Amino acid sequence: MRLRISLPVVLMLGAVAAAHAQGLARGAQDGRERGEAIAGPLGAVVGGAIGAAVGTANSMLGIDRRERFRIYVIGERRPSFAYAGPVRVGTVLPEDGVIYYDVPSEFALPNYNYTIVNDHPVLVEPRTRRIVEVIE
Repeated sequence: MRLRISLPVVLMLGAVAAAHAQGLARGAQDGRERGEAIAGPLGAVVGGAIGAAVGTANSMLGIDRRERFRIYVIGERRPSFAYAGPVRVGTVLPEDGVIYYDVPSEFALPNYNYTIVNDHPVLVEPRTRRIVEVIE
């Protein structure tokens, strides 16, 4: 027997599931997976769409600081590290060759660094060198 859940409930659950996701792709994936687990194929579609929207809004910098940070990084004219792999959230950068910079205190991210990879500013978790946000 299949459990039936109303569309508003799926929308709400998809949004809640993605509330902690970082960025569009991760939010969409989390929302899709959780929506599908709860309500099947329709839940996957709805959860993915809601998760993408919520994940984008809840990025590390948030909507209001994202553009300011991008402008700041461009103004700094830092060199770009050439990386052969994909530049996306979750990518772990190599130990050698990448220069990391402190995020200015005005952006309230004291536990992160930034760098430029393939001409894209990225926020990085310093201990793991993992990209936590790509600034487009």
